[in-house]
Amino acid sequence: MKSPEAFRTISEVSGDLSLPQHVLRFWETRFAQIKPMKRGGGRRLYRPDHVALLRGIKALLYDDGMTIKGVQKVLREKGTKNVIARGSANAELTLESAPVPADASKRLSALKVRVEAERAVEAADAGEAVDPRRIRASISRLEAILERLESR
Repeated sequence: MKSPEAFRTISEVSGDLSLPQHVLRFWETRFAQIKPMKRGGGRRLYRPDHVALLRGIKALLYDDGMTIKGVQKVLREKGTKNVIARGSANAELTLESAPVPADASKRLSALKVRVEAERAVEAADAGEAVDPRRIRASISRLEAILERLESR
């Protein structure tokens, strides 16, 4: 087991994040903040802060349904620390570790409405068309969480 401060190979990062290696290489071309050290033969070594940033980018893209342009905008406007924090929050969040608030159902329903509106605004700001599949996927994830909360 490596120390938390150790550099990671692309295969280790790929396994930790459950992402194919080609996705990590692609993200390097889209996010200037990800610059792994390259050893002989092009072997990539990622610093711990790169791994944390990749975790945050994954959370924004896959969990929050943002587009690459949307994540680039977040990185530009709010910085890498914000994206890293999003990834850390995602890694630490479990339903079992937190008590269910009495108004969880109401709050999640309001969150669904807010997600729809924010996705439309983000897409409009980025000059993109609204992707209803991404909105539906985000809403489906929220509904699944709501069902789990209500069944507790």
